[in-house]
Amino acid sequence: MPLGVLLSRFSLGAAPGGRLKVRLKFSLGVGGALIISSLALAQTTPAPTAAPASAAPQYPPTATITTPGYPAQAPSDPKLRVLNLQGGKTVHVLPATLETTQWGWFDNSQPPVLRVKSGDTIALETMMHSHNQVVPGATIEQIKKLRTDFPGRGPHTLTGPIYIEEAQPGDVLKVTLNRIVPRAYATNFNVPGLFGQFPTVFADGQVKYLYLDLDKMQTEFLPGIVLPLRPFPGTLGVARKEPGRYSSVPPGEFAGNMDIRDFVAGTSLYVPVFVPGALLWTGDSHAGQGNGEVNLTAIETAYKELNLTVEVIKGKPLDFPRIETKKSWITMGFDQDLNKAWAQTKAQTIKFLAEQRKITPEQAEKLMASVSDCRVSQVVNIKKGTHCLNPKNASDKEDMERPTKETSKYYVSHAKDADLNKAMNDASMGMIKLLENEKKIARLDAYGLASVAMDCRVGTVSDTEKNVHCLMPKSIWVADRRADKR
Repeated sequence: MPLGVLLSRFSLGAAPGGRLKVRLKFSLGVGGALIISSLALAQTTPAPTAAPASAAPQYPPTATITTPGYPAQAPSDPKLRVLNLQGGKTVHVLPATLETTQWGWFDNSQPPVLRVKSGDTIALETMMHSHNQVVPGATIEQIKKLRTDFPGRGPHTLTGPIYIEEAQPGDVLKVTLNRIVPRAYATNFNVPGLFGQFPTVFADGQVKYLYLDLDKMQTEFLPGIVLPLRPFPGTLGVARKEPGRYSSVPPGEFAGNMDIRDFVAGTSLYVPVFVPGALLWTGDSHAGQGNGEVNLTAIETAYKELNLTVEVIKGKPLDFPRIETKKSWITMGFDQDLNKAWAQTKAQTIKFLAEQRKITPEQAEKLMASVSDCRVSQVVNIKKGTHCLNPKNASDKEDMERPTKETSKYYVSHAKDADLNKAMNDASMGMIKLLENEKKIARLDAYGLASVAMDCRVGTVSDTEKNVHCLMPKSIWVADRRADKR
């Protein structure tokens, strides 16, 4: 993908004779490298060779771009990022630029790009993956190269960090999502032979670009298959406590790449603070996702506006993130082994229920089986994730349905095994095969549809048997709905 996409926000001057000149200055991280695709410049620079797998992690550069006759861009004035609103309110505005984003890493020594106070509201932008290089027109071969040529870090472009003045280690940061406005397009892809739940089965890759109808809040994934949009940030978190630079891919106690699709506008994340200022980042912006995200990606987009409010909570320590929705509290767990991720989710859920209901852990464990709606968040972020929705009130139970065969609302695949990883593999592959064989969807499209629309739920779990139920809503087949009305 040409890097020219990144330059669209700059006014480029022409040298005498009409030749375009662009001077690029890059400061590279340790072992840093940059590939510049074919670009109409006065001079071209050969692309660096890919680093071997054993080399030090490659991190993206930051860039200062100047043109003849124009000075280098001076540092931004933070006062000009505070805008006055009607009613005497103010909002901090944070555009997504090369200077306010990082490509694929967190680092708690990164200087903040914005400083705010507890209670402030921020309207920020995000970019598409790889500093806005994964946009309509980019091929799957180019997308793969953006990963293989920069090992050691993730694809996500992260806006931040944002420093919250009152936040100190031991506090909790509450981040409330007020409003989410995506771009008009999105993508879903699986990288050939790499990543995803089944990289060896789907060794061939595919990229799809989608138009997002923001009036109807839907997108047509395939002809006659229309998906509702529920935008949420795949990644939102604070700095880790460990110094150094880390990939944005695995989530953790700092939240990060949680990929929990219930984290939509109107919900709040509560996350422990590990460094002064908390240092808040967000990216990996989604317009929707299935529970499982099996082919690696969701409905990947960028946000024209992610409007959020931050609040520092003192004196109520938290050891792991939680999400509050209108009806429920979400507990979660992450690990490379889905069994261990589930064990962590279960422990967090028992702890929460015991606190919420003022009961013993033993009583909370028994209650969990009847009130907690548990799902597989994702299985593709190095650390896999599960989460449980725990209702605030007995009358607000979530969807506890765990069918083992087709229902009037869902196509269903079900698997059980002593190993939760195996049960998830079998159940999700069962749905992909169902889409191929019964719905006659091409194999890579079936893989993608499962990633963006399938809902994999954790069923009964014991030491000897763990159940996974993967559901696909029939309502997304609009052609079938129209036929039923005739």
